[in-house]
Amino acid sequence: MKEIVLDTETTGISVKEGHRIVEIGCIELDNLVPINKFHAYLNPERKVSEKAFEVHGYSDEFLSNQKKFGEIVEDFLKFIEGKNLIIHNAEFDLAHLNNELLLNGRKKIENEVIDTLELARTKFPGSASSLDALCKRFRIDNSRRAKHTALIDCDLLAKVYINLIDQKEPTLDFKNEEKNEISKTIGNVSYFKKVVQPSEEEIVKHKEYLKNLLKKNYY
Repeated sequence: MKEIVLDTETTGISVKEGHRIVEIGCIELDNLVPINKFHAYLNPERKVSEKAFEVHGYSDEFLSNQKKFGEIVEDFLKFIEGKNLIIHNAEFDLAHLNNELLLNGRKKIENEVIDTLELARTKFPGSASSLDALCKRFRIDNSRRAKHTALIDCDLLAKVYINLIDQKEPTLDFKNEEKNEISKTIGNVSYFKKVVQPSEEEIVKHKEYLKNLLKKNYY
């Protein structure tokens, strides 16, 4: 099953105040194995708020030299087409993405969405459920997250998501893989975790994905 872990950075919080997207990051998972990515910095055609700059550190000068959303929209939509979207605090990201699509005469996103914030609140009621808090809970190293950047956040969220949907089972019957499937539904959002063995093709794609990240000094 292919899914897309998605994150955005923006010029500010509210779409109603005219804030725009400055970065989109996506990591494609195939049976929970990262195999591909989509990334773009964007010219928001407006100034970045001081609070947003403190969060991601993208200056107006840097962003003014980047592509506009309309120039990458086709590639973005093709990348996420037909795949579930995994987003932390999905309401925020979807509001900004749908606004950008509306400004470019496109339809709103209709993909099925898994909101890991709601998933965490359901699984751990009353506990902190920010991405940093969940990394701490699951002992995921988030030391690279000095600033909120879309691809780093996607990488961390992918690991958090796997931990959120994984549950210990009393026994594992390797003769019947279907018995190892865990399924749940929250609202109208479905998700599942299955014990799988990656194919040779998936392993090759994963190695190529890691090689590309190393070339760009991502890790």
